[in-house]
Amino acid sequence: MMKMIKNSTYKILLLVTVLVAGVSSSCNKWLNIKPQDGLVNQDYWKTKEQLAAAVTGCYASMLDGAALPLTKYMFIWGELRGDMVVAGTEPAAGTSTATLSTLTRDELDMLHTDIVATNTLNNWDAFYEIINYCNNVIKYGPGVKTNDNTLTQAALNAYIGEARGLRGLMYFYLLRTFGEVPLKLEPTSSDADIQPLAKSTRAQVAAQIIDDLKFAAANVLVSYGNIGDDKGRINQYTAYTILADVYLWTEDYQNCIDACNKVIQSNNYQLFPAGTLQADWYNSVFFNGNSVEGIFELQFYAQKLNPFFNMFAATGREFKAADWVATGDLFGTDIVDATNKDIRGAGVSMSEGSGGITKYTQFATTATSYSHWFLYRYSDVLLMKAEALTWLTPGNVANATAAIAIVDQVRLARHALSNVNGTTISDPDPNITLDVSNYIFNERAREFAYEGKRWFDILRNAKRNNYANIIILLNIVSSSAPADKQQSVINKYKDIRSHYLPIYSYEIQTNNLLVQNPFYQ
Repeated sequence: MMKMIKNSTYKILLLVTVLVAGVSSSCNKWLNIKPQDGLVNQDYWKTKEQLAAAVTGCYASMLDGAALPLTKYMFIWGELRGDMVVAGTEPAAGTSTATLSTLTRDELDMLHTDIVATNTLNNWDAFYEIINYCNNVIKYGPGVKTNDNTLTQAALNAYIGEARGLRGLMYFYLLRTFGEVPLKLEPTSSDADIQPLAKSTRAQVAAQIIDDLKFAAANVLVSYGNIGDDKGRINQYTAYTILADVYLWTEDYQNCIDACNKVIQSNNYQLFPAGTLQADWYNSVFFNGNSVEGIFELQFYAQKLNPFFNMFAATGREFKAADWVATGDLFGTDIVDATNKDIRGAGVSMSEGSGGITKYTQFATTATSYSHWFLYRYSDVLLMKAEALTWLTPGNVANATAAIAIVDQVRLARHALSNVNGTTISDPDPNITLDVSNYIFNERAREFAYEGKRWFDILRNAKRNNYANIIILLNIVSSSAPADKQQSVINKYKDIRSHYLPIYSYEIQTNNLLVQNPFYQ
């Protein structure tokens, strides 16, 4: 973390003076506005335009990353330890990954659960870089009001709210991936600011995330006046959506439901209606982006391409769908009527023939790979509410019935196959809480295939109630492990300390207050 901060010391000090609202639209999305190094604090933070540009810089920087693009880490951390992704091309026995065009040894090791502290995919720099940008806005933004009397307190609070919302989101990724992490809440603006930091507890990190997101929800705008900004920036309902996810993770179910209801009752979002053709749904939601279902999307565009083409589409792609997904086990197959299919499956999430992950790459080339990364969609709010209802009062039949109805609402919109001809519905018993919970868990796999959520869903469901359902995790990791490693993988994951990644070895070497996560000591 300290190396990253030193290298990005002054990046948040932008030389542009355009308002954020003028930077983005539904057609040009986010401009790749990058700050220039070497501008000292006293030369900046003078006008509301500079403050707006600094906030824009936080978002623009999310399209990059210190070592790998931020979105690639989001995918890798959320998918590779699950069961829906495999290597695009496995090296032959006894050969190295050098025979492959894109897959790295570190990626293959993580897919095979051979995770050690030297694996570069444990590097958290990209997230702390964004956190440092946000910290600059939070620390120095209030001083702008002293220099520019046209900046209102409400506008200042809104900008600070966006920065705190983004900071909360970055820490939420770190919390779910590493467990205990350092809480860096002050900006690094010079070498003198670089100090060793110890890890904070999970409870402390979660409390800070919730505090940041509650501030954001209370202060950011409801709307920015155009769809590109409303989907690409933290607005009030984005903040409530992230907050709901954090409450679900921390098993605070009533607060999760309340946050979900804020979003649902806004009437700003909806599912595409039942009967929508697959091509129309894909084009609106994934290919074009910023649809009525979108809540928060990282907005790549022609001048700022995403990393997904090489990851999923190119010859020698890094990752593809696991066989059980590509062959129809997840989405179901109607052996009588081939046109009767879940619109989220073949043709959207993956290709049945090649197993290619197509959600981000259909119609794309190396020059036109600018599909968005989907952090949250409206269906996520609905399914989070269903899960929270299920566990609010276990055994409450009314709540369980309401949760099932929410899932069925999503399934109807997606043409999910009924219980005819061997399908994906399980008809859960509302009297059995775990049955309803598993129904929601399986539906999330279909709805959010390859959106970086699978491992976090697995771990959240496994760890609930002091790991009462750890079997769900053990069954999944063993089923996706090589046959000769299944027992060793099961034994590893029985130790719940293994459910979080190790701290990258470089951080341990350069920060004498950091202690390695216990499983990897």
